[in-house]
Amino acid sequence: MTRLHDVTPQNTEFLILSFEGPDMYSLAGGLGVRVTSLVDALSRLGFVAHLVFIGDPAKKGEEVRNGGRLVLHRWCQWISQYHPDGVYQAEDDKIRDFNQSVPPYVAEKMVRPAVRQGKLVAILGEEWHTAEAMCRISDTLYAMDLRDKVIMLWNANNTFSFHRVDWQRLAFTTTLTTVSRYMKHIMRGMGLNPLVIPNGIPESLLSDVNEDQVAKVRDSLGADLILSKVARWDPDKGWNAAVEATARLKARGLRTVLLARGGIEPYGSEVIGKARSLGLDVKEAYARGNTLEHYLEAIRQGDHADIVDLRFHCPQDFLRILYRASDGVLANSGHEPFGLVGLEAMAAGGIVLTGGTGEDYAIPFRNSIVLETASPGEIEAYLVYLKEHPDEAKRIRRAARETAAGYTWTEVAGILLQKLEYQARLQGIVPAQIQVPSPGMDLLSTPEPLPERKCVLVEEACHDLAVIRTPR
Repeated sequence: MTRLHDVTPQNTEFLILSFEGPDMYSLAGGLGVRVTSLVDALSRLGFVAHLVFIGDPAKKGEEVRNGGRLVLHRWCQWISQYHPDGVYQAEDDKIRDFNQSVPPYVAEKMVRPAVRQGKLVAILGEEWHTAEAMCRISDTLYAMDLRDKVIMLWNANNTFSFHRVDWQRLAFTTTLTTVSRYMKHIMRGMGLNPLVIPNGIPESLLSDVNEDQVAKVRDSLGADLILSKVARWDPDKGWNAAVEATARLKARGLRTVLLARGGIEPYGSEVIGKARSLGLDVKEAYARGNTLEHYLEAIRQGDHADIVDLRFHCPQDFLRILYRASDGVLANSGHEPFGLVGLEAMAAGGIVLTGGTGEDYAIPFRNSIVLETASPGEIEAYLVYLKEHPDEAKRIRRAARETAAGYTWTEVAGILLQKLEYQARLQGIVPAQIQVPSPGMDLLSTPEPLPERKCVLVEEACHDLAVIRTPR
């Protein structure tokens, strides 16, 4: 673990602003898991971390976890109680309330008390929903003569609603960050230059996959090649290339099965229609329960189909088995800001075929296959090569797991701390205005023993996200 010298749990507190969060009400995509994982990792490293998010109206407005180091602040509950269907219901009303009420609260109740204790405050805003609030926080702190005591970072996970952001104002009041070099280059084209801080995965995803269960999946399909693809039904996700590659492999005489897990988007019917026009047999699979045997039974419903359309929630534990059992995990998106599915599959020891966009972790022929084109022939050629060279496939699987170990949330938190130190020095805060601990202190160790190292909060969030999170 990297040792830091200036930003420590003793002299720094974190505040993260996000629409999504750990409540089931607040989980609508990967953002909720990201912020939940990040604040949990920071708190387990010993930092006090606050998360302000649009929370479940039926839960406490403020909740303290992780021995007092993690504080959840559920916002807009008075609006949410009239809109029980999730975080993005009455979205505009919530944004207006968030923008008006969060800045003064943050300044008076969080920043001022921390500064009085001689602490640096790091405020991180996530996605376009928080852009205006971050600008207003900066203005409020400036008026209170506190702005120079605070580091403010705003993060872009995707390009969604970029047109709604006042970029000139946001870049003036905050330091911009994003999740990959691909996103950085997109933003550079807009005249911006964000820092890159990647996404991460829970350490639990690095545990070994049960090989007996993997064998059951392979035996139940009886195929020469098993492919899997988990993504939203969206043209950018490369679905047509996936089904065309399946058809080409079938034409070679290879019994190939594509396990497809899409979302609820209407584009799915177009993809399935395309598959059938290529002569592929497509069957839907439904699970009667939530055990591995139920899932295996559902897959067997495919009855030797070429494409098995998984129409049931696939929990992370089952997806890890599928990734490991597959000869290729098709994460072949044409636009992927980061590529979390690919990283999760690599953690399970899967062979991932990624697109060439935001998957900074993917190194061609070392830990994955990086596709250079949208051609199904490229997918076909690589899968045939790997089948003919099983030792190469094993080597890639081993390297994939080693790579994934460098992207746990603990590791990502370390990267964040390094970038935070850099920004603090630019602002002239470190080390002059922050108490620096004595030399030799391990600044990334938890200051007191934790009885449970397992990331319970993150696992709860991943479980709650259920079918909503599964498609990408």
